[in-house]
Amino acid sequence: MKHVSIRVSGRVQGVCFRAYAQKRAIDFGLSGYVKNMPDNSVYMEAEGADEDVDKLVEWARQGPPAARVTDIQVNFSNYLRKFEGFEIRYW
Repeated sequence: MKHVSIRVSGRVQGVCFRAYAQKRAIDFGLSGYVKNMPDNSVYMEAEGADEDVDKLVEWARQGPPAARVTDIQVNFSNYLRKFEGFEIRYW
């Protein structure tokens, strides 16, 4: 099990990035959250099995069809926050 925090920049707001991220995370069996940030990036934290966390990171490098990812920052940790489910957070 591992935890990841991901910040994705580019054209990632207004393209359903959060909804797609939530669906992917749930499909991969992950828990955590995703939210839009004031600087127009998208931030998410997720945790679960190593290989499933890696799948979410790989998906985030491209995002949904309408997104244009220009930068991604990824930080892994072994400290688990024990989220329940995967939610879209609003400010």
